[in-house]
Amino acid sequence: MDYLVRFVQLHESFRKAELEALADLYGIDMDFLHYDQYTPHCIIRLPDENAARKIAGRSILSKGIYELWGSGSTYAELHQDVKRRTSNLWHLYRSSSFKFEIQAYQAKRSLAEQDALIQSFRYTGFEGSIRMTDPEQTFCIFEECQWGVKEPTQVYLGRLVAGSSRPILDTYTLKKRKYLSTTSMDSELALVTANLTQASPGKLFYDPFAGTGSFPIACAHFGAMAMGSDIDGRAVRGKHGLNTLTNFQQYNLVDWYLDGFIADLTHTPLRTARILDGIICDPPYGVREGLKVLGSKDGGKKKKEIHWIDGKAAHLQDHYIPPKKPYSFAAMLLDILEFAAVYLVDGGRLSLWMPTANDEEVELEMPVHPRLEIVSVCVQAFNKWSRRLLTYRPLRDEDVKDFRPARQAKQEEGSTANDLNSFRKRYFEGFREPPPPIKEV
Repeated sequence: MDYLVRFVQLHESFRKAELEALADLYGIDMDFLHYDQYTPHCIIRLPDENAARKIAGRSILSKGIYELWGSGSTYAELHQDVKRRTSNLWHLYRSSSFKFEIQAYQAKRSLAEQDALIQSFRYTGFEGSIRMTDPEQTFCIFEECQWGVKEPTQVYLGRLVAGSSRPILDTYTLKKRKYLSTTSMDSELALVTANLTQASPGKLFYDPFAGTGSFPIACAHFGAMAMGSDIDGRAVRGKHGLNTLTNFQQYNLVDWYLDGFIADLTHTPLRTARILDGIICDPPYGVREGLKVLGSKDGGKKKKEIHWIDGKAAHLQDHYIPPKKPYSFAAMLLDILEFAAVYLVDGGRLSLWMPTANDEEVELEMPVHPRLEIVSVCVQAFNKWSRRLLTYRPLRDEDVKDFRPARQAKQEEGSTANDLNSFRKRYFEGFREPPPPIKEV
């Protein structure tokens, strides 16, 4: 059966990837018959109505899924297609309570025009009561119009099968969250990322740059067990009696939260094994301050003198802060992929956010790993830069060649934050084009 998906006209490059991830999660065969990122309507083919309900029930970037009753470039074509497709279904809904809606994209209809369009479908023979609140069946006329042109270029009729999970955004909005920081991920994109990483009951998810816990919260909402860590102990411990646990308590998700701990990805305390179903993260971009990782700047070449406090070595004290060294952004991305290659179970996923300047080639920017394949690339564009959500999954062992786990990626040469992070350098330069070379006279 063919179905119409009514998307929100937002985060366009994420919408198709979200549907594909959900279909794969539930083992549903889904074909895209029509998709255009510039319109909110998509036509897909699914096995049955139950499959449509499953996908709609998890989707964040759609408003609902409708059984497609007809389509056309004019209303004459639409009526002809409705009769061809669904005349054998009309008797099923003859006595049901119902209502009709009209959704016009980039246009408006007067009440009189809406009534005339609705009345044009009288041939369906529905005899049930018209109920504007909680009807048994909802039918919707969808119009696509060019901006400033009243007559539609495409029209559809659909029967509502299921609404989406989009209403939960009001529950998780950052405006109501108790524990926040300036880098807390937007709740909508956190939930979408959890969908792309396929968070679900019975799975273990980990965020190595957890901060205030936006991603673990999103994963827990979908039923996954979640944990997070951060190299910044202040984010883990919280302040004024508030921390990540406070947020899980706010949403009644404590049962799905394992814990948060202070850790550096390159010196993880997790035992080396394939134990994670999902890794989901938005690593620091190093713009506000340079990236750092545990270690000494001299690489441990010089023997360090042990300092003693009250007869106990300083580095064994509870409040000891270990030294940190500069860390390149490129090395961090490769270390994340290395970590995922070691810890992800077969069928697991890694979703990783990364920034890039808009004038740089995406293919050159995306980190790769011999044991991981890219599933999807989604782009959130800003003014002169973008951030991309990259989703990976591990290859089967028999498909991997020459993979040897490495503890940490090779560090780039440089001593300053800008030397180690080309994106940071270009950010503060305003993404200006480099000056042309001076020609010799």
